[in-house]
Amino acid sequence: MFANKRDGDHVLAYLTTRESVGMIASMKATLLLKERFVVDADSYAAALVWQVPQAVPGSAHRYTYSLAYIVRSVCVLRYDNERGKGDHKHRGDIEMPYVFTTPERLLADFWADVDHWRAST
Repeated sequence: MFANKRDGDHVLAYLTTRESVGMIASMKATLLLKERFVVDADSYAAALVWQVPQAVPGSAHRYTYSLAYIVRSVCVLRYDNERGKGDHKHRGDIEMPYVFTTPERLLADFWADVDHWRAST
């Protein structure tokens, strides 16, 4: 769908502007981004972002998300806000808190970590 990995940032920004998003109280969730980005021959990133009517337990915002960077079939980096655990990220086997501000910042932070991971290997 996108020409390169960062084009998804523009689509997400478009989908979350006041003019293009209308929430109906009875709606369960609105899919904002569902994409798989080929990074190179051995790796890809998968991104899933939803806007939800209420914050999930553990988070203070109305988004639920899962972003993963997979290398040779192993998830080496993941950002998510699993119900009850709140916003956090994983680098390999290490889990640490993540401070969510906006979907755009989430994507920027994720891609910065992907770039850092790639540069360090």
